[in-house]
Amino acid sequence: MEQQQPEKKHKRRVRYKGTHPRRFEEKYKELNPEKYGDTIQKVISKGSTPAGMHISICVKEILEFFDIQPGQKGLDATLGYGGHTRKMLEKLQGKGHIYALDVDPIESVKTEKRLHDAGFGEDILTIKHINFANIDQVAKEVGPFDFILADLGVSSMQIDNPERGFSYKFEGPLDLRLNPEKGISAAERLEDITKAEFEGMLIENADEPYAKQIAKETVATMKRGKKIKTTTDLKNVIEKALNFLPEKDRKEAVKKSCQRTFQALRIDVNSEFEVLEELLEKLPDALAPGGKVAILTFHSGEDRLVKHAFKDGKKAGIYSDVAKDVIRPSKEECAQNGRAKSTKMRWAVKAK
Repeated sequence: MEQQQPEKKHKRRVRYKGTHPRRFEEKYKELNPEKYGDTIQKVISKGSTPAGMHISICVKEILEFFDIQPGQKGLDATLGYGGHTRKMLEKLQGKGHIYALDVDPIESVKTEKRLHDAGFGEDILTIKHINFANIDQVAKEVGPFDFILADLGVSSMQIDNPERGFSYKFEGPLDLRLNPEKGISAAERLEDITKAEFEGMLIENADEPYAKQIAKETVATMKRGKKIKTTTDLKNVIEKALNFLPEKDRKEAVKKSCQRTFQALRIDVNSEFEVLEELLEKLPDALAPGGKVAILTFHSGEDRLVKHAFKDGKKAGIYSDVAKDVIRPSKEECAQNGRAKSTKMRWAVKAK
């Protein structure tokens, strides 16, 4: 007699729970944007950035300034999701080459596949997994560039992934490293920090008005034997530090202080100011005569460094022209992409 096999149950794909899934892993449509174009457009039209995706900022302004010609050689110092890179590649019309840099080993692999699948192979695109502070090494290897772009913002897909610890909005390990394989996490950074050091970091990296209170509460929490290991742990510390504020003002103040504190820690653990200073110092030698550079910044500390470097470069005759005023995204772009609101673009042209 033939033995009856147990019936196999069909394994269903994990789907949205309700209309608004909370967990990052449940947002399968946004995590595969190419497969679900209609859904993505709906999310974007509401002024949001789909999880696992990044909307490039100031694309029109960058392309107008660069005026890319077929046959030119360019560098995207911050590959990210590859949105800027793709638009610049399209302008080359199959002639020339773009080199792109990124320290994030997780996202850069996904971006490389996405661009290769779109038809941009190794004949026109080379991706290097190095920090843009090493721009001199790349220029030495392949020669000077006709145009260089650096978008200093953290990509949305990094912010939205709880495992990366970039946002107070999601529970996850307090990491904040662009390359989680190098250096120490933000949680480890806080373990031995002094009150004065943390206060200074919050002021210098984020202009935090409640730096003193947040630093005091952070160190006091550690001394009580409670480690700050997760994004929620840090958010709770900030909430406690701002408990003295009137209730009507507290919620908004906590939100803004969380944003600034996470920013300050991210800048610190990734040495962002130091690597930006290196980039600015090495830029002139990496540009061909008449070559153009555009940099997108997202807070005052970055913008100050770029502004002074370009201004000093023009005085020294290194740059023939620099942006007189900061360029900002249009109102329409900011309405469609809330993360564009703090963006500032500056540019410079190397003397011939």
